[in-house]
Amino acid sequence: MKHSELTHNIIACAMEVHRILGNGFQEKIYQRCLEEEMALRSISFIREFEMEISYKEIIVGYRRVDFLVENLISVELKAVTKLENVHFAQAINYLEAYNLEIGLLINFGNTSLEFHRLTNKKYNKS
Repeated sequence: MKHSELTHNIIACAMEVHRILGNGFQEKIYQRCLEEEMALRSISFIREFEMEISYKEIIVGYRRVDFLVENLISVELKAVTKLENVHFAQAINYLEAYNLEIGLLINFGNTSLEFHRLTNKKYNKS
């Protein structure tokens, strides 16, 4: 799988955060802890990376993905008891908006960490 070593390392960071904190905190707390854990492991990232959202080449707004890791992987965090289709759609929309091939959706809200590797079917290499 493409970027599997990097996605593995990101998931390992999330597992460490979840091991220490468990579930039950707000998403922002997990985001700050994951930021610290990735920094400790020398993983390059931008937190709350903002990008323009365009419609027919007109900028209509801005969105922020929780993390853009090494300019390759979008990481969207949740802290909910159950992931819904809307969470997957949001993560896929980020991949498409940023033209990234691979993303992770990580949920800290369960007693066990939940993570999903997502692929952008509309990815354009050029």
